[in-house]
Amino acid sequence: MLKVASYNVHKCVGTDGKFDPERVLKVLHEIDADVVALQEADLRFGDKRGLLNLDQLREMTGLVPAQLPNAGRNHGWRGNVVLSRESMVMNTEQIVLPGVEPRGAVVVDMMIRKQHLRIIATHFGLLRHSRAQQVERVLEAAKDDKPFCTVLMGDLNEWRTGKRSALMGLEPIFGAVNGFAPSFPARFPMLALDRILCNPRARLTDITAHSTPLSRKASDHLPLTATLRIDT
Repeated sequence: MLKVASYNVHKCVGTDGKFDPERVLKVLHEIDADVVALQEADLRFGDKRGLLNLDQLREMTGLVPAQLPNAGRNHGWRGNVVLSRESMVMNTEQIVLPGVEPRGAVVVDMMIRKQHLRIIATHFGLLRHSRAQQVERVLEAAKDDKPFCTVLMGDLNEWRTGKRSALMGLEPIFGAVNGFAPSFPARFPMLALDRILCNPRARLTDITAHSTPLSRKASDHLPLTATLRIDT
């Protein structure tokens, strides 16, 4: 089994309005996941630098970021970072997503416990029309059937359900996109904005929001976690 997680860290600004990257590291330590997709882990403007102490993160959790070409001071791409431990990253790709806002996705192929995983980490836009376009672009990255399985994780910014949801286009590949645990706002979660989806769907179980006193304060989103069944 592998534990996977998705976490919008809100640029390390908590629900108390304080910028505190160390709290985010402590939440990641609480989660104890093997693979993590982060959103909003870099500054959006200016030098777009990463906001976490990666050396401290590795010491606390064993997690390291997948290296991206020409990343500069960024941890990832448009705030999206894929972290993993005891893995070998074979390939990375940065995808520009369509829409009004500058959004992107990171695609990482890795070997972990002798299994080939494709991780797609993303943060969809606030506009429904943009999200529908972004679904189509992400599906292109999920077409390759070489990986053992493909896991899509991120803040998909969709609270609608059924046919009104912009995420319905994902269902033929990733299965049901509704019925997820609410993760936003962190103090009193009401909206299921975050998703962990998998192809094949049957390999993913125990999807839940990680709610602790610390996670309810460290960001405006709760982390979402799941168990990924792998062959051994």
